Amino acid sequence: MLYAIIEASGKQLWVEPGKFYDVNYTGGQPGDIIQFNRVLLKHDKTEIQIGHPCLESSNVKATILKHIKGHKITVFKMKPKKNQKVKQGHRQILTRLLIHSINT
Repeated sequence: MLYAIIEASGKQLWVEPGKFYDVNYTGGQPGDIIQFNRVLLKHDKTEIQIGHPCLESSNVKATILKHIKGHKITVFKMKPKKNQKVKQGHRQILTRLLIHSINT
């Protein structure tokens, strides 16, 4: 089983080739190929490589499929005894990626 742990948009993701992942918005048009150079860990069938903090020679190639919005969350703030209430909603803009390969 081939997988890697990468750093993408400030978060660490466990990625495998051929799977889809949603990350925070990254610039680019759908169809663009992007490359992640910050590979923290790589595992193939025979060995595990751990970076300090990153592996120098590894990268992950992915394609931007589309930009989507995440689930809606409700933010409700209330100050008791002041009759003050604020209700807001938020939807995070995400980018859906398809991982092609994990290269050394």
